[in-house]
Amino acid sequence: MPTFPTSGVQEARAALVTRLRELRLDAGITSKELARLAGWSVAKSSRIENAVTAPSDADIRAWCTACGADEQAPDIIAASRQADSMYLQWKRLQRTGMKQLAETSAKLYERTRTFRVYASHVMPGYLQTPGYATALMGTIAGFRGTPDDVSEAVAVRMRRARVLQEGDHRFATLIEEHVLNHRIGDKDVMAGQLGHLLATMALPSVSLGIIPAGVSREGAMWPFEQFTVFDETRIHVELLAAKVTVTAPGELDIYLRAFARLAELAVYGAEARALILRAIEALG
Repeated sequence: MPTFPTSGVQEARAALVTRLRELRLDAGITSKELARLAGWSVAKSSRIENAVTAPSDADIRAWCTACGADEQAPDIIAASRQADSMYLQWKRLQRTGMKQLAETSAKLYERTRTFRVYASHVMPGYLQTPGYATALMGTIAGFRGTPDDVSEAVAVRMRRARVLQEGDHRFATLIEEHVLNHRIGDKDVMAGQLGHLLATMALPSVSLGIIPAGVSREGAMWPFEQFTVFDETRIHVELLAAKVTVTAPGELDIYLRAFARLAELAVYGAEARALILRAIEALG
């Protein structure tokens, strides 16, 4: 089984305390002086700096104030919350299966107005057909050893996909061309999925770009992990071992800038349809 739930959180916490320690060193103060400025015991500042005790939001603000770096508090607080969410999401996925995880994101999809999605490995969830989603989730459940609630999880995903046609939502979607050719399920499943992709392109809420496999990446962006941006305030990054939530403003900006560069590599409209039709023909 993957070890991400513990190792990933430990790494995130280590990165957090490293940032706090660097703030203190840059300010030229000792742990004892920081504790005095923050109104803490020396033991408390030591426990935080050595990752024995996780700092609260208030602790982080006090630390930054003591170091004369109030402007850095929002980023560090967001990073601290992200470390917690990484563990909780994975724990939920392992213990209760995939349906629960899908349900927890349904409200997020309903309240989000603008989605930016980069798909580098598989079709985005809201564009999947039942057949494609069933084949994909079955593979994931088998690999991760999660409870087998695939049919229920697929039903939730299909209900969630109604946001494509209901409410005031906009979907800017970028898909690497090899996703069109990577077969999930059998030939009929893939043909249905690619046909559905063609139909979805006609929806007024959807802007679909395909990044051609042969496009030059020089000076642009290389393929990397799949991610979804929700209203420029939250990003879900899909790694092999876990889904990571990004809320730190600095990290949000990195993904938004990457998305903008990827969008410049993509083709749209008739050119995108031609690539999808070519993938359908390749099924034989």
